[in-house]
Amino acid sequence: MTALTIDRINKRYGNLHILKDISVSIAQGEFVSLLGPSGCGKTTTLRCIAGFERPDSGRILFGERDVTRALPEHRDIGMVFQSYALFPHMTVAENLSFGLEVRKVVPAERKRRITEVLSMVRLQGYEARFPRELSGGQQQRVALARALVIEPSVLLLDEPLANLDATLRDEMRFFIRDLQQRVGITSIYVTHDQSEAIVMSDKIVVMNSGVISQFGTPRDIYERPASQTVAGFIGRSNTIVGKVSEALGPDSYKIETLCGTIGTHGPGGLVNGTDVRVMIRPENIRTRRHGEAANTSTSDENVLGGSVVSATYQGNGTQLKVRLASGDEMVVDVSGRNPMAVGEEVALRFAPRDAWLLAS
Repeated sequence: MTALTIDRINKRYGNLHILKDISVSIAQGEFVSLLGPSGCGKTTTLRCIAGFERPDSGRILFGERDVTRALPEHRDIGMVFQSYALFPHMTVAENLSFGLEVRKVVPAERKRRITEVLSMVRLQGYEARFPRELSGGQQQRVALARALVIEPSVLLLDEPLANLDATLRDEMRFFIRDLQQRVGITSIYVTHDQSEAIVMSDKIVVMNSGVISQFGTPRDIYERPASQTVAGFIGRSNTIVGKVSEALGPDSYKIETLCGTIGTHGPGGLVNGTDVRVMIRPENIRTRRHGEAANTSTSDENVLGGSVVSATYQGNGTQLKVRLASGDEMVVDVSGRNPMAVGEEVALRFAPRDAWLLAS
């Protein structure tokens, strides 16, 4: 069942066209991230969903109810802000009770809901504390509890982890995702952090310059990006320019490049001579030294020769930069304690399924 529909919304501020025909449908219980660089329109989209901004055209529906012109308090949403926005003069219990009092929930029911939601966020016994007496992570959990205690149909989160340190941010990612799955609430999450979006989301909306570049599962977007823009924003990637020389099947091709012929996969319907870019993720490339026997190679495996120009130790492995005969440089992630040295000749190997075509 569809919980939220954004139907061709546009938003302008003066001469700036911020949102351009944004359309997306989100199913009941899905966790969807709006991902993109600063200024791409993701926060404006969230504010339109919340009712803090009104689109110039288009519609927003919760289920079948058109809420495009409804006030925020009439939209049945819970909101978690980047700054937490807790009332500093109120205790945890009072912060949670405020929204319930506004909704005229009776005292006994308020107490039941507060007890239940504090258990959900693992803050039992913190009812009498003030925000200043809590850590950043605890304040964030109170902000989540306050949004959930009103039992909204949609939960909106605006970069809620941006103010936390790296270790706590990692912990809270999994906490929020686990909580969302236990509660089963439809959630929209704004972030510019690709790793957050990938590990937390059922689906991701990648935005750029006010348009949706791609909407899909994290796996689809990471492994099968729709464009070079998406490939560059989600993770690290290598690209090699070439032309389609032969179609091997509905979605497999041979590509002629300055490095030689490369077997790939890509969108269907590409014809011979089409300009493309071959994308290969660094972690999908295996290496062997020049003259070293390959013990796991296959007949259709792509093999490119080059020399190591840099090797950067990263704790859990080493990142190599390899210059190919064509002059292209490839970044390769190597595990283990015996990486190639700078200047060493190497062969790079990758399967056709790990090479994806992007429009050039």
